[in-house]
Amino acid sequence: MKPISRRALITSGLAAAGVAGLAAADRIARRHGLVPPDCRGVYGPGETLTYAAHRLLTRDAMAREFPRSMISKTPFANEVAPPSNEFKKLQADGFSDWRLSIDGMVAHPMTLSLADLRSMPTHSQITEVVCEEGWSYVAEWIGTPLSGVLREAGLLPQARYLKYFSIQPEWSDSIDIADAHHPQTFLTLGMNDGELPVGFGGPLRLRVPRQLGYKSVKYITRITATDSLKYQGDYAWFAGI
Repeated sequence: MKPISRRALITSGLAAAGVAGLAAADRIARRHGLVPPDCRGVYGPGETLTYAAHRLLTRDAMAREFPRSMISKTPFANEVAPPSNEFKKLQADGFSDWRLSIDGMVAHPMTLSLADLRSMPTHSQITEVVCEEGWSYVAEWIGTPLSGVLREAGLLPQARYLKYFSIQPEWSDSIDIADAHHPQTFLTLGMNDGELPVGFGGPLRLRVPRQLGYKSVKYITRITATDSLKYQGDYAWFAGI
């Protein structure tokens, strides 16, 4: 029998400890209800550990905000699929007929125009969009906090997630209620002192600055509150930064 080296023994011991630690952390997270919707498969315990650690340690943390002097001179608008005919028709009318519906587990389902959203309290933040592909930029985002809209709609206490949908059918995503209520999560209508350009998600984009850029879906038309979620996206469901 070939003798096992000390290095191999230590390495295998650390690996076993790591697997055991992940399993223990997974059990604790489940006990406290801190399990992400993509917890299945070989990466499940790791995804659970990441999500639970963020929620326990940084639940109320704020994304970094920058001075105006650090706004990117040439922000990058990543390429999107050609706009649908429905989008082009709404754009031709200056988005006056654009509507956002709030439904699901809410006491008062709502349909809001852009004018309705602009009439609500607005705030701005200068935060960074960080893409999973490696690029980033800093911009000012102007909009109304999602928490205020949910309050108007009467979000029910049993709701655990929000699913949100773009007018572009290939785009949708979801967040938990902690991020939905976070003060930096905006329904964004403006950028850098002007209207939100179409290339950056105009007329309406959900901005989630505590997560990677793909969670900030463009061209939002619907938000649904739910108590359960099945996630089958190409990336990790929780993308905290």
